Parts: sequence; C-alpha cells; structure tokens
Amino acid sequence: MEHIVIIGNGISGITTARHIRKLSDHKITVISAETDHFFSRTALMYIYMGHMKYEHTKPYEDWFWKENRIDLKRGFVESVNTAQKSLQFADGSSMNYDKLVLATGSKPNKFGWPGQDLDGVQGLYSKQDLDALEVNAPNNKVCQRAVIVGGGLIGIELAEMLSTRGIPVTFLVREESFWNGVLPSGESAMINRHIVSHHIDLRLGSNLREILADENGRARAVVIDETGEELACDLVGLTAGVSPNIDFLKDSGIELGRGIKVNRLLETSAKDVYAIGDCAEQREAIGNRRPIEAVWYTGRMMGETLAQTLCGNPTEYKPGHWFNSAKFFDIEYQTYGWVFSDRNKADHEQHFHWAHEDDTKCITVAYHKDSRLFLGINTFGIRMRHEVFDRWLTEGRDVDYVMSHLKQANFDPEFFAHFENNINQAFAAQLQTA
Repeated sequence: MEHIVIIGNGISGITTARHIRKLSDHKITVISAETDHFFSRTALMYIYMGHMKYEHTKPYEDWFWKENRIDLKRGFVESVNTAQKSLQFADGSSMNYDKLVLATGSKPNKFGWPGQDLDGVQGLYSKQDLDALEVNAPNNKVCQRAVIVGGGLIGIELAEMLSTRGIPVTFLVREESFWNGVLPSGESAMINRHIVSHHIDLRLGSNLREILADENGRARAVVIDETGEELACDLVGLTAGVSPNIDFLKDSGIELGRGIKVNRLLETSAKDVYAIGDCAEQREAIGNRRPIEAVWYTGRMMGETLAQTLCGNPTEYKPGHWFNSAKFFDIEYQTYGWVFSDRNKADHEQHFHWAHEDDTKCITVAYHKDSRLFLGINTFGIRMRHEVFDRWLTEGRDVDYVMSHLKQANFDPEFFAHFENNINQAFAAQLQTA
C-alpha cells in the first residue's frame, strides 16, 4: 500500500488527505508540530474576542481521523532526505514515505529589527501565537498599550482583537495610506478613517527602528524610525506579512526560491515530492496572480487538485478568476477579478469609484478604457455574489452590462438598503464628464 505523508495539517494538507481518502485506499499520515487536529486558522481572532472556543474551530470531530484511516502524528520535521525518501524528526525518530506533500504554510516576517525576539514580541499566525497573546495581553492591566507593526490584513485583525479588551493600540504602517499597494486611493483613505474611528492610534508613514527591553528581557517600548520617538508598550505585534515556512528544507536538495518551486502539477524538483498552499511558489505565475498566494481558498483548491494527481489522474492547478474577502473592523470587503491600486494599475485600467455618504460603503469598478471590458470590482460594506461576477468575468462582459445588471449580484440580507440606483446614476454622470 502506497504511503502518502503530508507535512502540515492546515487547510491545504487536510484537504489533500480528505480527497485522497475519497479516491483511494492509500495509507495517509498527516504530520503537524502545531496542533493535534485541524482547526480553522481564520477563526483564531474570534477565540480571543470571546465569540468561540478553540473546539468550535475544529470542522471535524476528533474521531473523524481514525474513522477515515488518516493517521495523525504530532512532531517537528527537521530534515527531508529525498534520496532515501525519509523524514527526520526533532526527537530523533524517522519516517519513510512513498510520496511526500509539503503543506507547511507560512511564518511571520521579521526584518532584523533589534529586539524582535524579546518576550512580549510576537506574530499572529499559529495556535501558539494565540496562546502567547493570552499571556502577553490578557487585559488592559497587564498590557497597557500594544504596538502593531505592519499594515496588512493580519495587523488590522490584531488591532480589532486587542481593542475588544480595551487595550490601547498604536498601529505603525509604513505606507502613506493603509494597504495602498493593494487598494485604490479612495478605498484606502476610507479604511484609514474607519481605523481611527475605532480609537486606534494610526501612524501612517511610520517604520519601526528598534524594540527596547526592560531588565527582565521583555519589550518595554518601541522607537519609531522617522522621528526617534520612544513609545512605551507591553506588547509588540509583528504583522508585516508572512513568508513560506521552508527553513527545514535548505539542505534537502529541493529547489527553493522564496517558496518551494512547483510546476502546474504542483510537483517540486524532487521525485514524488509535491508542495501546496502558502509554502508553494509557482515557477511561472498564473495570469496576474502572484507566484506565492497565502490565501485560504487557493490552499484548498491546491489540495483538491493534488489529490487527483496522487490518485492516478494527473491534474493541473487552475485557480480561475481571482477573488478574496476580508474584514476591516465593521466593514466587509470583497474583490472579484482585478482592481489594482493607483500605483500598480496599467495605463489601460480605468476606475469608477462610488462612495456612500456614511463613509462605510464604497465600490470601485475596473474596466479597460478602450474596449470597456470589465476587469474587476472591489466592494466595501455591500455584499455581492461571487458566482455572478465569476460568470461575467468568464463571459467577458463589458462594464456597461455589469453596471446595468448590478442588482443581480447583490447579496445583502432582506431589509438592507440597496444602492444600485445611486451607483448607476454616479456612473452615468462620470461617463458624461469623461
């Protein structure tokens, strides 16, 4: 019986295991140093906020794994020997495989800041990070101020989490406007205002110089690079992005870049070794997608795709049209297709932007200025249907069709106000002045 070993029990690894079991009787072992069982990583914030308990984040009962003949091993893999097809664990034990799936996820970025390894300095990615946060910031008596470094999605999640416990937060964002490498300027400016409205001390255009220690080796303050200001704090959250978790593969002979290099079949340079999820790097980018995508749903799709290949049906990874969603405190965000920021958009990309007067709702529609081909949409505070935009992108609809049929895509609950008429009036007005 072929033994398939999967390192990593996140969404990518577990999806692979589940689909292999649906398709075959292969022996499956899933290895993790983080937790005994799979949990929903995106729900970590809700545990800290008191909305859920850890056991609520596990999609499957603990008996599920034995019932489905998926062996679980808690352990840290120190090295991989692809010639002997063996894994070496930190405790000195080893394991052989016939095929190996690397689904090791990401780790928080560190950029060599002095003091970055002090007690009280942490990221927010793993279950261990959540446990550390309960120690470092259980309340506003123990943690009288937190400083968050890095203005991405994890940073704003951490800010929201801490604010629910009444902990004052200073948010250091390198860019001149929040997430303006991703969002067009109107959206980014709205999110700036929304963050500040939640009593977050948002410092735009601010970089960390160093973290200062107290006499016990704990963080006591940060120094802001631009001004030299020393800001006292009890917690420093490092949320300046993530990088593939691949350090243990440096001597494996597997070709690495920023991540583990893979082809469309998700094969690495080593025979019978595959990589998926946050740690995988496409040798050739797929369309406008980045070679590494640390996104939950792409990890799931890679797992489903790879299971087919491992069970005798070679299948290329084809993620389809880009989409994503997130939440900025009270504002829900969705994106379908491609809407680039002001500094990253091509000359042919035209934007239509509409914002509601309450400053919590807006949309940006991207289209080709010559052909009027619909390229994508960002929505804030207005829910839209993924399947509708996915279909319109596949059909190659123009922006005029999309705008005139926008009501078909609305997914807001009953009794919510609808804004399509206002949006289309503004769109018509923009056309007249263009």
